[in-house]
Amino acid sequence: MIVVAIVGILAAIALPSYNDYIVRGKLTEGTSTLGDMRVRMEHFFQDNRTYTGAPICATPPALKYFTYACTVTSAGQGFNLSATGKSSGGVGGFTYTLNDANIRATTATKWGDTSTSCWVIRKGGGC
Repeated sequence: MIVVAIVGILAAIALPSYNDYIVRGKLTEGTSTLGDMRVRMEHFFQDNRTYTGAPICATPPALKYFTYACTVTSAGQGFNLSATGKSSGGVGGFTYTLNDANIRATTATKWGDTSTSCWVIRKGGGC
């Protein structure tokens, strides 16, 4: 009976940590895809001197854990990219943004942490 109690206590401690570890692994899809989208936007701008009409905005990627959006601002001279977590993927409640000035922000997490200067990927506000 003591062994069962010890195993139960260890499981109660280890399981939430493991679940957070799995979520952090899924968050990389959102952050890395935003980085890739930014590079594509900059390439388009170099060729056209405007962000208006960028193909990545017309058809944002459709991936497993996040939904992506793109908005052109400042009369074609700026952009905002966002990645919103899908509930079905276990990352519901996470929203990351990136703009033309390469400012990364976290507007929402399931842990309640936000940041105006980085992408929060750890419980407690760790970037």
